[in-house]
Amino acid sequence: MIRKSIPLVWFCVLCIPNRVWAQSQPEVSVDVKHDVSPALRDLPRSPSPSEPKHERRLRLTHGPRELVSQPDPALQSSAGPLVNTAAGQNFQGVGIGIDNSYFNCCAPPNTNGAAGATQYVQWVNLDFAVFDKTTGNLVAGPTAGNTLWNGFGGPCETNNSGDPIAQYDKAAGRWVLAQPVYVSPYMYCIAISTTSDATGTYNRYAFAAPNNTTLFPDYPKLGVWPDAYYASFNAFSGNTFTGPIACAFDRSAMLTGATATKVCFQQSSSVGSLLPSDLDGATAPPSGSPNFYMSFGSNSLNLFKFHVDFTKPANSTFTGPTVIPVATFSEACSGGTCIPQPSTSTKLDSLGDRLMYRLAYRNRSGTESLLVNHSIHVSGGKHSQVTGVRWYEIQSPNSSPTVHQQGTFSPDSTSRWMGSIAMDKAGNIALGYSTSSGSVFPAIRFTGRVPIDPLGTMEGENSIQPGAGSQVVGLSRWGDYSSMSMDPVDDCTFWYTNEYLMYSGTYNWSTRIASFKFPTCQ
Repeated sequence: MIRKSIPLVWFCVLCIPNRVWAQSQPEVSVDVKHDVSPALRDLPRSPSPSEPKHERRLRLTHGPRELVSQPDPALQSSAGPLVNTAAGQNFQGVGIGIDNSYFNCCAPPNTNGAAGATQYVQWVNLDFAVFDKTTGNLVAGPTAGNTLWNGFGGPCETNNSGDPIAQYDKAAGRWVLAQPVYVSPYMYCIAISTTSDATGTYNRYAFAAPNNTTLFPDYPKLGVWPDAYYASFNAFSGNTFTGPIACAFDRSAMLTGATATKVCFQQSSSVGSLLPSDLDGATAPPSGSPNFYMSFGSNSLNLFKFHVDFTKPANSTFTGPTVIPVATFSEACSGGTCIPQPSTSTKLDSLGDRLMYRLAYRNRSGTESLLVNHSIHVSGGKHSQVTGVRWYEIQSPNSSPTVHQQGTFSPDSTSRWMGSIAMDKAGNIALGYSTSSGSVFPAIRFTGRVPIDPLGTMEGENSIQPGAGSQVVGLSRWGDYSSMSMDPVDDCTFWYTNEYLMYSGTYNWSTRIASFKFPTCQ
């Protein structure tokens, strides 16, 4: 494997032909406001107010790409025996069917969630809910996302923009819940629970969006790391993508409710949508390790390193990329809409222009791994394709990043996309995703592998939730992300959440939350 690693202080050229990555000076600021909330259980519990049904705008990081049909040397076109996992919970999430009155205003749901000590928190675009992890029973919600900032004042309280992330800081035993404000002045709102109980009190923060709130901070993603909470944003000026922004928020300060510093780096528009790495497992990265950020390029992954210094923020650096060649691929749907459904001409979008949440990091006995996936073209024409999930395990990101294994999971003519991937403490890997075709309603499935399986292969897939309808009347938005996460108690149980439809229609999505584990993980 040939790698091109060019360290930089100010700029990096020749990393990939015709591309330049700029190292700007860090943008440094402190929170606009912070406080401690009343207990969530004492705040009003009501879903977001009804609003006209509408499709949330898809902001692509580039225009349509020409479809180039090329051999995929990583294609796995068949699968072995059914993945050997023990089923755990499988219950209804926020969306149609969670109760008799729930109303969907908009699409897509941006389904994500995480498991904590005793609870599971799921957050769709506008509403979140807390579930008992052992029974699947609803503990709190569904309630509007900005309920977390009730009484806080300012845009975090008055706006409920969606595009949220629900995380669990496993080392601290705290919930990390965040969403942007998409009304000027743009902001990023982060709430850190004061205990492991998601219905308790929170340290609440409002941060000005990067770049002095002048750029639209689209598609924020959040990762937990020992020295900071790291985030990424796709910045837009009007309709123009100006490049991703990487930010670090002072974790130590936010866990105690103190004034917190934010350090950000703006990248150029030649850098694709970034993901920050997110720590799984009880073993931390080596002391002083940077947080890793990743995007993809032309048949490559691009690895960046973010070193933050909250004592002397000007010493912070965002360096890279290390360009890691991978098996050839073309973006699913050329970055747009092409995934077929039964009994309708409406095609679904793929978000093939970016890596999919999460960039999962694990340190197993000194072997560091990064797991990530994205959706790629497998066969078919521009407007009706079979898409597959390309996944990677990158080892040694701190020294000599290497593709340990990679594969494209596409065992038949059904499309697979909108994936999320993770690894348990035993080295087993699980990959969840959406499926759809002209004869298969959009559904939720997963596959997986154990360490003794041949590198780059997954076992036969399992079903979490069959679909029972197509998304019709021209609504193409799907996703924009799903979430595979690890249980912090045993570090063996995978939790996955994604969307599906109970019946054909528009703005009638439902979600499902399921858990499972491999018998080899104890």
